Amino acid sequence: MTITVGMGGPTGTGVGPLLRGWRERRHLSQLELALRADSSARHLSFVENGRSRPSRELLLRLAGHLDVPVRERNALLLAAGYAPYYAETPLGDPSMDALREGIERLLAAHDPYPAVVVDGSFRVLAANRASALLLDGVAPHLLEPPFNAVRLALHPDGLAPRIVNHRQWRRHLLERMERQLELVRSEPLRRLYEEALGYPEPPGDDPAQDAGSPFALPLRLRHDGRVLSFLSTIATFNTPLDVTVSELAMETFLPADEPTAAYLRSASQP
Repeated sequence: MTITVGMGGPTGTGVGPLLRGWRERRHLSQLELALRADSSARHLSFVENGRSRPSRELLLRLAGHLDVPVRERNALLLAAGYAPYYAETPLGDPSMDALREGIERLLAAHDPYPAVVVDGSFRVLAANRASALLLDGVAPHLLEPPFNAVRLALHPDGLAPRIVNHRQWRRHLLERMERQLELVRSEPLRRLYEEALGYPEPPGDDPAQDAGSPFALPLRLRHDGRVLSFLSTIATFNTPLDVTVSELAMETFLPADEPTAAYLRSASQP
């Protein structure tokens, strides 16, 4: 199977084509976008056609109304000849101390249920104690930091042989990466996507086991002679002002049934 995915957001040779691409992606007319951004359709048309250069302030307003990802807002500014507005601060920077401490508290609060924090390329940046349960049997070479959540889940030396509904979970992760690649230009994410496409289906994978829940896709995982069932949720930061922060995601795995919840509680006891 061959899947073609566009790299990042709209492409073009200047800010006009980029802006037009984002507007068309959001299915907005020039008039609709101009009204939202307190501008005029005439001026927006001139910007998109390269006849006028938007101010930095207008460009940021337009990007906000178009819900352009933070990284791509910087790309719009650069295309218009402006310096980036949003910083990209390493998570280990001292200025991020409060953020890291907050993340650690959130992760600890989710014990005894697994929770991890990943970046825009699905690298695991932090995890709580219960997440070690998910790593049982994973080959050591996949756990060398910074390890990758997609690789852990789909690599044949990772969790793939233990995931009961592997076909569904594989499809879910690939589609998640596809959606991300449609929005953000990320060569590491594209390479990861192409790598994951090449992973084989695990031996003995049974399509009959691909039964979902009535309301969300569970992760059904073989562990210690039982099948644990999880529902995952993803939390991101609201209105981020830093590229690094904008791409952080905290994924929590909640028990999808009482036997799983009971096992997780018992496993957390000293």
